Amino acid sequence: MLTVNALAAADQLVIPVQAQYLSAKGLEQLLQTVSKVRRQINPKLNIDGILLTMVDNRTNYAKDISNLIRETYGSKLKVYKTEIPHSVRAAEISAEGKSIYAHDPKGKVAEAYRELTKEVLKNERARKHSIDQLR
Repeated sequence: MLTVNALAAADQLVIPVQAQYLSAKGLEQLLQTVSKVRRQINPKLNIDGILLTMVDNRTNYAKDISNLIRETYGSKLKVYKTEIPHSVRAAEISAEGKSIYAHDPKGKVAEAYRELTKEVLKNERARKHSIDQLR
């Protein structure tokens, strides 16, 4: 119910997906829920993109799942180029109640989130420019 309420109140949605098989399967179910919320409650809900998280590019498994998600959904939805890498230091922050920028500001995860922010802002500017062109 919390998911449906959040989707009902949202305008845009970023879907974080771990680079693991069960997470990829859960993505299918979430997209079905989003579709249903759009039809019945919130027609203005837009998916901004899919964000791959906890990606361990040292393993073929993570690479395969990332590629699978990009191939399966990339033609219909934006899959961010930026991937958030797996990091033990990032996992520690939930216990500390700090942001990644306070805990490990120069680490690979903080840098990946900076890159994601740039990518999201660039996409938002492009989207607004497209809307202005239509007017």
